[in-house]
Amino acid sequence: MNILVVEDTEAIAHMIEALVRARGYQVTSVGSGPKALEAVVTQTFDVILLDINLPGGLDGFAICERLRAEPRTKDLPVVFISALSDEEHKERAFAVGATAFYAKPFSPLSLLKEIEALRQRSIGPRQP
Repeated sequence: MNILVVEDTEAIAHMIEALVRARGYQVTSVGSGPKALEAVVTQTFDVILLDINLPGGLDGFAICERLRAEPRTKDLPVVFISALSDEEHKERAFAVGATAFYAKPFSPLSLLKEIEALRQRSIGPRQP
């Protein structure tokens, strides 16, 4: 499973990278909106972990909207991870196509369970 982490706070990005790598997942990390879109064009990801506040003129909402508008990425799971966790931001995240929303600080175990659930959905039920 290949995961894109879009997070501008380096310490948080490194923590998430270590967390998912420890589970055997591949991870690419970028720190801005434009770099996120560039990565999605040049690589294939199974999940995107996305912050809301990002430098570069594109926030997480704009990135998610663009992903949903493209046939290749319209169904790509997007998990928002943000300190902006009031109801307004959560509602907006889901309105633009979020799969899930985690407030910072978040439980690493909960995030890993979410990623594993998304992985299971992508491979479908096991055949007998």
